[in-house]
Amino acid sequence: MTDKFVDQWTKTYSEQIEARLDKRGKMIESGTNPYKTGLRPNVKSAELRTRHETHSKEDLAGMTTDYTIAGRAMLVRDFGKAAFIDCDDGYGRMQIYVSKNDLSEGDFAEYKLLDYGDFVWARGVMFRTGKGELAIHAKEFKLVTKSIRPLPEKFHGLTDPELCYRMRYVDMTMNAESRATLRRRSEIVRYIRDFFYERDYFEVETPMMHSVAGGATAKPFLTHHNALDMELFMRIAPELHLKRLLVGGFNKVFEMNRCFRNEGLSIKHNPEFTSIEFYEAWATYEDHMRLTEDLMNGLVRHLYGKESVTFGEREISFAKPFKRLTMRAAVMEATKLPEADTRTPAAMIKLLKGKGHAEKDLIKLSADRLMVLCFEEFAEGGLIQPTFITEFPTEVSPLARRNDQNPDVVDRFELMINGWEIANAFNELNNPSDQLGRFAEQAHAKAGGDEEACDVDYDYVRALEYGMPPAAGQGIGIDRLCMLLTNSPSIRDVILFPQLKKEVFFEG
Repeated sequence: MTDKFVDQWTKTYSEQIEARLDKRGKMIESGTNPYKTGLRPNVKSAELRTRHETHSKEDLAGMTTDYTIAGRAMLVRDFGKAAFIDCDDGYGRMQIYVSKNDLSEGDFAEYKLLDYGDFVWARGVMFRTGKGELAIHAKEFKLVTKSIRPLPEKFHGLTDPELCYRMRYVDMTMNAESRATLRRRSEIVRYIRDFFYERDYFEVETPMMHSVAGGATAKPFLTHHNALDMELFMRIAPELHLKRLLVGGFNKVFEMNRCFRNEGLSIKHNPEFTSIEFYEAWATYEDHMRLTEDLMNGLVRHLYGKESVTFGEREISFAKPFKRLTMRAAVMEATKLPEADTRTPAAMIKLLKGKGHAEKDLIKLSADRLMVLCFEEFAEGGLIQPTFITEFPTEVSPLARRNDQNPDVVDRFELMINGWEIANAFNELNNPSDQLGRFAEQAHAKAGGDEEACDVDYDYVRALEYGMPPAAGQGIGIDRLCMLLTNSPSIRDVILFPQLKKEVFFEG
């Protein structure tokens, strides 16, 4: 009697899968485990190439060092009583030469049950083939893991983008470029962490489930805690918890964090994303401009040994200093509106209607919100080289400190590169009365139907009433930064497992 779930799945098996299952059965019948353990490599393929790239056939013939290598069989050239196997160990490929004359009867029998995609292990010495290529001449050979499902056709790989993202494990197996991009992401994250460690920042981990949605303007995901019988929000930003740490006496903190926003998917948006947020007491947003320039410039030089990267057909320079531009100046430059028109709604509404916005929605917006919308529609896409945009309206910056000379704007910048927002920073608001009033405005907006507005976080107001030192804070989107620095056109290219629609395996 078979289980209905198992039976439903195995009914989908192809003839190729059945043939591989038959080989697995033969291994079991012969007393050989098709899923072995305890067999380890003692060298990486890349190390072997570096170590022996200058050695001739004669040099290698005089060497007796045994190497063990393990990985996936990506190509098998069989000659009956001998074969060459291309073994991918995750660091590159190395050929393994197996021969009936050099292996035990059991080891050669295992080889004969080998399929493209199986994991193998071999022990042997280095030599050069008749074509002059490096290879391991196997003295021992083991089929370590039997692959039941065939990989895509070996020379063309996995080419359907949807399948690449959905079956990332196959994409990484078949596409060296994908694996290189994801390795580069890890290198970027490691560099950023080290950058802040070297500057005496303290790395922390703050809650991912919040009782109050806050820290940014975004629609949150809702969940329920059964034991406490309460609704919780998946965090949209760690900001308010990190600033509580400034109240508590930590002067420099950062978190490499996962955040969740219940928004649409696009080539620049994934509902689950990574950012770094960092806060520094006694610093200003001008200090963070210089810090950000140092971080970005150093990161690019670390990755590529120069101060620029190529994205598509564009060359983007990270040479310091980066350009600085107020939001109003950026709008004026992009739209050719005189300054007076950026302070009154009529001219901006006329422009925005030309972009498809409905007048009935636009007339509800203040002049400042219309200017922000004009910036998003007309200006930001043209900001290709790194540019700090400053003087954001207070109305759209509920957590930022008002500018002392002009309280209608806040001490804030966004770093724009390639037309994308890469970073957002500001002098932190530490006046609890001002913060409470801003929270109240957000709460009224939420009650009026704005799903991205935040709630009043009374505990955070209480924390500010104990006193928070003057500080600057910043968030950098890691996913977009990785896109930019790896020439990846979609955010899905730099996320290991991007969010997709649920896959339906069976009808009904």
